[in-house]
Amino acid sequence: MPNTTDDQQSGDPNYVVGLDLAGRRVVVVGGGSVAQRRLGLLIASGADIEVISRTVTPAVEAMATSGQLRISQRAYADGDLDGAWYAIACTDEPETNAAVVEEATRRRVFCVRADNARLGTAVTPASARYDGLTLAVLAGGRHRRSAAVRTALVEALQSGVVIDDSEPVAPGVALVGGGPGDPDLITVRGRRLLARADLVVADRLAPPELLAELGPHVEVVDAAKIPYGRAMAQEAINTALIEGAKAGKFVVRLKGGDPYVFGRGYEELEACVDAGVPVTVVPGVTSAISVPALAGIPVTHRGVTHEFVVVSGHIPPDHPDSLVDWPALARLRGTLVLLMGVERIEKFATALVDGGRPADTPVTVVQEGSLRTQRIVRADLSTVADRVRVEGIRPPAIIVVGPTAGFTAGAPDAVEQAG
Repeated sequence: MPNTTDDQQSGDPNYVVGLDLAGRRVVVVGGGSVAQRRLGLLIASGADIEVISRTVTPAVEAMATSGQLRISQRAYADGDLDGAWYAIACTDEPETNAAVVEEATRRRVFCVRADNARLGTAVTPASARYDGLTLAVLAGGRHRRSAAVRTALVEALQSGVVIDDSEPVAPGVALVGGGPGDPDLITVRGRRLLARADLVVADRLAPPELLAELGPHVEVVDAAKIPYGRAMAQEAINTALIEGAKAGKFVVRLKGGDPYVFGRGYEELEACVDAGVPVTVVPGVTSAISVPALAGIPVTHRGVTHEFVVVSGHIPPDHPDSLVDWPALARLRGTLVLLMGVERIEKFATALVDGGRPADTPVTVVQEGSLRTQRIVRADLSTVADRVRVEGIRPPAIIVVGPTAGFTAGAPDAVEQAG
């Protein structure tokens, strides 16, 4: 005979239903941390909420101050559920919780008892909202199990393992930031849209693991291999996006980092808008902040730096097309984050020192940040160019200049320390 659990044998006796509580009286007895966790969804439902408790947490008090609920700061008394449609007993006093359930039963008001779910007349499911869906899981009062299953369902939807394709995605383009490289660092919305794409136009720095998750029907175009010269590459990418959308496809333009941080995302948006193609922009985790953080470097720190500047290093300081005021940057005392600059690091370091930055200003260079192949080299402005050459650092790499670049308290264990 096959093994069965108690739940499989008896089933969860609760009848699952969605309550419309908008404008209806809900009484919450107790104002501690348990009430605090449950009030958010009640507020979102539009319920008319009264909290009855001798004491409340600062967060619950703030909800009342902002007009989201009312507080009666006293002990519970029989009769407090008059006119209620729903009640929650969540004090740390079992006898009070039992009294609330007893009154609720007399008044035919469903009541959740937080300290012992089986003794109430209703059970709060582990719930989540995702892209217009409300997910609710009950496990016969086994809260950890219901929460774990709820979380697994949400993660499956977010990752594309489970795809809700009940409503087809309208043709158009989504400019999605893929983050610094680790596939786990793409945003939830970005991953969801990627899972529904018909065509993906991907940058070289877009996380390749995300592409491996796509279904076999999805066409993937490597933007780095579009057969045009460098001057025509962006125009060709724009054309691929527009033609894909006009062919009735949902197109995801998957970029590394954030589409609007040296990613030419706005150029692509302009091209799509001019062609009458609808565009959605999904911000990404930019490498300018995340890669230093993963190397143990905050771009700001109280009492040390009050500003940080992100600069493109795709052209050198002495180039006539450069729009960067390098002498002004050299005079700043905060953090400078240089992207796409490792191949010209000597010129940038020289420009900063010539402009007045001390030669012993700390510099950290992070190659392939967030990936298992991440490498870190620490130096200063006077030595960083030599260190980069000796260690063979290559793009993609982030260069951080300034006092916080010398911080090591949160640095990973596997780094290359340079003197």
